[in-house]
Amino acid sequence: MNEALTVSLLPPAIRPYALTLPAQARAEQKSQQPRCLWLTGLSGAGKSTLANALELHLHQFGLHTFLLDGDNLRAGLCRDLGMTETCRRENIRRTAEVARLIVDAGLIVIVAAISPFRAERDTARRLFAEGDFIEVHVSTSLEVCARRDPKGLYRAARGGRIKDFTGIDSPYEAPLDAECRIDTDEVGLADACHRLAAFLLKK
Repeated sequence: MNEALTVSLLPPAIRPYALTLPAQARAEQKSQQPRCLWLTGLSGAGKSTLANALELHLHQFGLHTFLLDGDNLRAGLCRDLGMTETCRRENIRRTAEVARLIVDAGLIVIVAAISPFRAERDTARRLFAEGDFIEVHVSTSLEVCARRDPKGLYRAARGGRIKDFTGIDSPYEAPLDAECRIDTDEVGLADACHRLAAFLLKK
C-alpha cells in the first residue's frame, strides 16, 4: 500500500513512528523469511484444521509461526462486529493489519478465515511486500461443506435462523489467481499439510 496515501488518511494528531529496528533484522534473528499464508474458503472447508496441522508441521522444522483463526479473532479482537457485509469487511481489515504486524515481527503467520470478498483479500495482499502474501484457496465445494456442517450453521441458515450466511444468502467470491489451491474432499490432511509446507519452504 502507498505509505504516503496511508498517512494522508490519518487524523492530523497521528503520525506513525519510524522504528529503528527494521523488519528484516527481526527475520534474520530467526533465520527465516516471514510470510503470510492466507487460507480462504467456505465454512466447513477445513481451513482451521489445515492451518493448525500446518503450524505444527512448520514448528517441527524449527520455524517461528503464529496462527490467526477467524473464530478466535471473532471471540476477541473482533467480537464487537456483527455479520453484515460492512462488519465482515472490517473483520478482514483488522485481521490483515494484525497479520502484517506479525510478519513485521519476523514470524510466519497463517490466517484461517472465510474472508468471502475478493476486494478485501486483495486489500490485505497490498499490505505486504511482493511475494510475502500467499493466498491459499481451500476450495472444498459448498455441497461437501454443507454435508459436513460441523457447527450446524448450514442447517440454521437454510432454516432461516441465521441471516447473511456465506454460501447461502451471502456470496463467496472465490480467488481468481490464488498461489495454491487445496480441496480437502480430494486431498487428505497429511498430504495437504505437506503440500503447503513444501510450497512455503520452496519460496
